[in-house]
Amino acid sequence: MVKKIVLGDVEVSRVVEWQGAFATTDVLFPSVPGELWRRHESWLAPDFLNSRTGAWQANVQTWVLRSAGRTILVDTGLGNDKQREVEVFNKLDGDFLDRLAAAGVRPEDVDLVVNTHLHNDHVGWNTRLVDGEWVPTFPNARYLISRADFDFWNPANGHVPKSPFQSASDTGVTFEDSVLPVHQAGQAVLWEGDSHRIDEDLVLEPAPGHTPGSTVLWLESGIDRAVFVGDLVHTPLQMIEPDHDTCLSEDRTEATRSRRRVLERAAATNSLVVPAHLGGAGAAEVVRSNGAVSIKRWAPFSDA
Repeated sequence: MVKKIVLGDVEVSRVVEWQGAFATTDVLFPSVPGELWRRHESWLAPDFLNSRTGAWQANVQTWVLRSAGRTILVDTGLGNDKQREVEVFNKLDGDFLDRLAAAGVRPEDVDLVVNTHLHNDHVGWNTRLVDGEWVPTFPNARYLISRADFDFWNPANGHVPKSPFQSASDTGVTFEDSVLPVHQAGQAVLWEGDSHRIDEDLVLEPAPGHTPGSTVLWLESGIDRAVFVGDLVHTPLQMIEPDHDTCLSEDRTEATRSRRRVLERAAATNSLVVPAHLGGAGAAEVVRSNGAVSIKRWAPFSDA
């Protein structure tokens, strides 16, 4: 079922590609003590935490924005037929394009793709396999990619990821099947600097740490505010305990600084925080309370 919300002049739809357990919380969030999970278990389970197995519950999803007459995708999930080291993501044969169609979007309708960063669960549907070749899934779209991430993950530059779930070989394959083809097709826009404005309601800004080129997308339309934070937040526990990062980040200290800065601004501007992988309500408004950030309310998405 497609869920949607209208924020000012921007319509936002949520298209889920995959749901399930990815890893246990002690592995994925090494700095979070078990006691903290137990303290918040009553509201984290079952949407964000499996209280029996201790597994982090995740969504892989794409956000569809209709803004200023254009159709924009924020992240493109896992993709089909991709060779991946994480077994549950390997050689998928899913119905994501049918789900996208249920949101009223055909591949040729997409005007812009925003990759918040270049991990394989955010770029998979950038391309699809046609006659043995990887081609852009969205033939009429421009793909907005941070130059910092493009350069960092280019296998020619020899970076070895710090995540225990990806090797240099895996990230190299991801770059070659999901990033390089859109660049070679002339559809990639490698942006850099302090911001990249998409239209009067949408602007991309750097939020490095998880990857060097990780970005967030701010939405300001009328009285409504939202921020699509990618992997800056993996669990709502990080909204109220922002000093804890995942083992997936290239620079945990910098990721924590970015998370704190973005959450503080979201609280000050009453912005809806929209992470890439949250199940349940999918997003939440945060507010400052007693010197800390707390969750004010969950996103009121409705059936499209």
